[in-house]
Amino acid sequence: MEANEVNSFIRASFGGGGASEVSAQGVHELDLLLKAVDRASLSDDELISSTNTTAEERTYVMDTPISFEKEKDTEFRLARTSYRVDSIPAGKFIKIVCQLSDDPSIVVVTDTSDDGFKLSLLATVDYPSDRIKEMPLFDDNIDAVDMSTDSNYVLILISGKLQVVSRTANAILSFKNDTNIAAIGGLHVSVWPALEYQQMYADSWRLLRDYFYDAELHQIDWEEVFDRYLPLVERCGKREELDDVMRQMGGELSALHVFVKGGETSSPNRGDNSLEDITAIASLGATLRRSTVMNGYEVIEIPEIDPDFHMIDGEPMYSPLSNQELRLTGQQGLKPGDIIVGVNGEHVMNSPSINMFLRGKAGESVRLEVQRVSSNSKFTELRHAKMRLLKNNNTDEDTPRTEPLVVVPLSATERDSLIMAAWEWKTRQRAKALASEAGFTVGYIHLQDMSGLSEDAFARGFYPDHDKQALIVDVRHNSGGNIDSWLLDTLQRKAWMYWHNRVDTDGVLMWDEQFAFRGHLIVLIDEKTSSDAEAFARGVSELGLGKLVGKRTWGGGIWLDSDNKLVDGGITTAPEFGVYNDKYGWGLGIEQMGVVPDIEVDNNPRDAYEGRDTQLEVAISELKEWLKNEEVVMPKNPGRPKSMSKRRNDPEGCSV
Repeated sequence: MEANEVNSFIRASFGGGGASEVSAQGVHELDLLLKAVDRASLSDDELISSTNTTAEERTYVMDTPISFEKEKDTEFRLARTSYRVDSIPAGKFIKIVCQLSDDPSIVVVTDTSDDGFKLSLLATVDYPSDRIKEMPLFDDNIDAVDMSTDSNYVLILISGKLQVVSRTANAILSFKNDTNIAAIGGLHVSVWPALEYQQMYADSWRLLRDYFYDAELHQIDWEEVFDRYLPLVERCGKREELDDVMRQMGGELSALHVFVKGGETSSPNRGDNSLEDITAIASLGATLRRSTVMNGYEVIEIPEIDPDFHMIDGEPMYSPLSNQELRLTGQQGLKPGDIIVGVNGEHVMNSPSINMFLRGKAGESVRLEVQRVSSNSKFTELRHAKMRLLKNNNTDEDTPRTEPLVVVPLSATERDSLIMAAWEWKTRQRAKALASEAGFTVGYIHLQDMSGLSEDAFARGFYPDHDKQALIVDVRHNSGGNIDSWLLDTLQRKAWMYWHNRVDTDGVLMWDEQFAFRGHLIVLIDEKTSSDAEAFARGVSELGLGKLVGKRTWGGGIWLDSDNKLVDGGITTAPEFGVYNDKYGWGLGIEQMGVVPDIEVDNNPRDAYEGRDTQLEVAISELKEWLKNEEVVMPKNPGRPKSMSKRRNDPEGCSV
């Protein structure tokens, strides 16, 4: 036994995880070889007999036999089974767990929204009825559910308890919570990282081979690529190093949508979120500048967002120093020019950075000591009034005084969302101001990505301004998604008919198609416009909807699903869907090239830092010239409607 390499390998101290799979693969190959030798010595009859499997030996439900001859299918099982699909009751079913082994009924997971996820049984009623009845199995929510490897049992995780239920009708229907609980307290998985890395490298290579949109893999010798990078995998000491190798391997395909991300990476916090919160730096949601002259941190800017849309992810979001945030607590917000001198009793100049006092303080109350240079508060007013009333007061009223201010700092993610929302609001106001100076009206929309949240942003920005003379859709720094077709469909609507009533003083009440944009369109793009945002920009250009202003985009024109996951939850994404048309061929001129704007202009970093947006200014200037050459005006009505009636004294009228 010890001379057998497979057996000695399995008996190694750290065998398990990737090690077990590697060894099992060798055993499987050896087993296939032995079976091939045995089969070679069998006669034809013996060979056929050895491959037959009886129904009792099968561990899965057999498909319904299909027959169109009445004598062989007297109950019309195929027709009834197909028809029953329409009889499934309405519900939000998110997963089919299994079909019962002795009954055609199906176990499903139902999303009950507020209540969570529950298990239900879609039970088929006896023939001749084609009805399907939903039967909740029990009241408790489930954490997870799946099948055992041999498909004979349903594994249900409820409140951290793993319950095992046979896949039979009686077992499922009689199942109750707190029964059939598996003892998993001492269950552990042994993983040999070095061998798991080899497994994930092989899986990543194989999934790229099988998922990539081009079956010939851009004429790359994919076997040679595997062999070339494998020695580097064997030297990887941690997941991050494996990521580097897989990026290099995937990069051989020269496709921009190959990403390596996720997985079980090392962390000093060892999965303890509380430790991560301790080290995370909270934010006061403002631009601050350290000032030795003022002996504190001067408030330079407090971000302001659209007051009509101040909700971020369903929660109201303002700067912790703003008046909108603090007035509900009876306090007054700060203004640019005010000074922060202390945090929780510590003077801010005692540390190299104010951030040292804000570690782990996100969502917690923090006491600031502030000097109000620009703002005012009731506390300051009362203090000044008291000083004026005191007799023989030698105190100089101009002497800086501090006062307390209790605020709740933001997390890093909340801060980023606030800054982005404030930039969008400021840019929208700037666009409208520039257009007003130029003598026309404009709508402005910024899309952060191409997802559902950006659908909301587009609807908020487009429909109120669909009747403006011009529209700017800003997809700079857009990370992509999958809504380009919806945006293009909306922008392609044409006005062909106009409504008017007798009291309408503007000449036109509305037009059809409703909410069709009749003005001139410009799309702002830059080097960080990526993926689906590039497809949108290309669509605007190809469909003749507008002009592109900015810089050449990222250059990713092969789309993907991102569902080829690895064993530790990470992924090396595979570009799966190539796109083309007659003009550009594969990649639409986007892949590896990017979309080139009609008017190329860059934002100078210094100007951008100081708040100037050159690309926006050029867009407004281009729209001004465009409107001079092609005015956007309402069509005049044809005048008083012509009478279609014949008068009595009309010689050509009716003789009667």
